[in-house]
Amino acid sequence: MSFKSSDGYFFVSRLRKNAVIRVIERFELTENSSVLSDEMILIDTTQNRAENAFRLIKVLDSKGNELHLITNRFDLSADEIAELYKSRWAIKLLFKWMKLHLNIKKFYGRSEQAVHNQVYIAMIVYCLNVLAQFHTKSSRKFL
Repeated sequence: MSFKSSDGYFFVSRLRKNAVIRVIERFELTENSSVLSDEMILIDTTQNRAENAFRLIKVLDSKGNELHLITNRFDLSADEIAELYKSRWAIKLLFKWMKLHLNIKKFYGRSEQAVHNQVYIAMIVYCLNVLAQFHTKSSRKFL
């Protein structure tokens, strides 16, 4: 049985507290895991029932709170899913830094390569600016 998303998109998110779920299957956990449970579920609503199966992983965060993570990834271990969710903050911080420092107001091309090139050029300009400030021992920004 294949659980690959039909449209090629995958996600890891938190499940809402008021979500109504039905457990289809429980997966076995590995030893020395921070995962409390790993289940295949269906999400029900008052209007309709979900047609797709999802995976519900319950883990403890660093403060000891229980998190209910939902994903459509069945090919990864529960620990890998928990790490993906934790690493989202690093990704968020990267994009926040880029938004604050790279001065990209709009993208001039629509292809993936054009966007990559513009981001690389903006990073190079930022690095050159920092080097120029360091070299001149200036606290004034050039850009």
